Amino acid sequence: MGNKLFGTDGVRGVANVYPMTADFAYKLAAAAGRLICVGRRRVAIGKDTRISGDMLEAAMAAGFMSQGVDVVLLGVLPTPAVTTVTPSLDVDMSVMITASHNPYHDNGIKLINANGDKFSDDVTSTLEAAVTSAEVVYDKEKIGRLLHNDTAAEKYVDIALKAGGSATALKGLKVVLDCANGCFSKIMPEVFQKLGAEVIVTANMPDGRNINRDCGSQHPQAMMDKVRSCGAMLGIAVDGDGDRIIVCDENGVKVNSEQVIAFLAQYMKQSGQLNGRAVVSTVLSNTGLDKFVKSLGVEYYSTAVGERYVIEKMREVNGAVGGEESGHVVIADFSRTGDALMVAIVLAKGVLASGKKMSEIFPVFELEPFVFVNPRFDSQDKIRLIMNDEGVRAFVEQAKKDIEGRGRVVVRASGTEPLIRIWVGGEDEALVRAVSSRLVEKIESFK
Repeated sequence: MGNKLFGTDGVRGVANVYPMTADFAYKLAAAAGRLICVGRRRVAIGKDTRISGDMLEAAMAAGFMSQGVDVVLLGVLPTPAVTTVTPSLDVDMSVMITASHNPYHDNGIKLINANGDKFSDDVTSTLEAAVTSAEVVYDKEKIGRLLHNDTAAEKYVDIALKAGGSATALKGLKVVLDCANGCFSKIMPEVFQKLGAEVIVTANMPDGRNINRDCGSQHPQAMMDKVRSCGAMLGIAVDGDGDRIIVCDENGVKVNSEQVIAFLAQYMKQSGQLNGRAVVSTVLSNTGLDKFVKSLGVEYYSTAVGERYVIEKMREVNGAVGGEESGHVVIADFSRTGDALMVAIVLAKGVLASGKKMSEIFPVFELEPFVFVNPRFDSQDKIRLIMNDEGVRAFVEQAKKDIEGRGRVVVRASGTEPLIRIWVGGEDEALVRAVSSRLVEKIESFK
């Protein structure tokens, strides 16, 4: 059975509208408590700062406890912190309640296994089937307890400080931090200050409704303006749950995420941290990244779209750095998932070590031409119809043949919105634009 509710990063939707209701959250937790929490009988729950987090947290806690599972509440904590500390919590799994970079009225549920990794599609499909087709079964002898963990954030901060290496690792750095009024509002400024940086903080006053609003990774303009006005060396914007990072130089010019991955690979190789390990990104990454990484004498691998697939490939090939063009970047030495704080620390150390301005470093490589178009449709059902159409499939295959050896074509349904993502990139701009135009015209003909 394929997942209908679970996308590439859990379940997501408008809070208090199915499936992001207290009833669904309760049933999902009860199913997970029955099917997954069969060992330690403990689960941890973290959340971001949006107002609906309390409701969903309470519902999931009740669902788990109804199956005799003890619930450890972690409070507000970034997604990368939850994945990092989960293995030390003696739990069967963890839950992160967040809609990541989405507006406050949305929310989502991410399920994390005992090792701190996302569950496979098979597991989430089984859970979804249990939620939608079975009644919750109760046992008077199985009632869980509600516990609180106040040290998870401290553990994560300690790990971040170790990534810095010394109390003066970032001395001399003047940086603007846009915390998106989310999970990193307290932690990120604290860590950068403890590492010796001069910090200017914005969007660090969450009120439940201002998460990601005109700030953060999706709206970095205020951060870029602040960098210019205060003379900072760089700016860093994160998203609401802290697994995405956007960077700008001292002139407020946004740095492409593929450029960040390339710089990390280059710096880590020069500083002896790469140790022959590979770099991994997705098929949506600029084709110039592939060529640049290989020019360093470093292996490069491309995966399907989705942070999970990047991480899986990194573990398979012993990857050191990986990421997506969307801003999810993983440094395997310090985190199990996209982690804006860990990436920001290593990036800042690399910039300081170079003795150069950001604008003198970036771009690290020349981007090859690409076109990225996202036609929007009325519903996911319409998108499934289009993606399963034999004529569309044949058209896409022909486009791939037309550009084979000179570029790449990716056509996929969004995992979170009613969009079809059409990406074409390669060395020949005229060919890229021609192939893209034909694909867009074909797909938009279904509107």
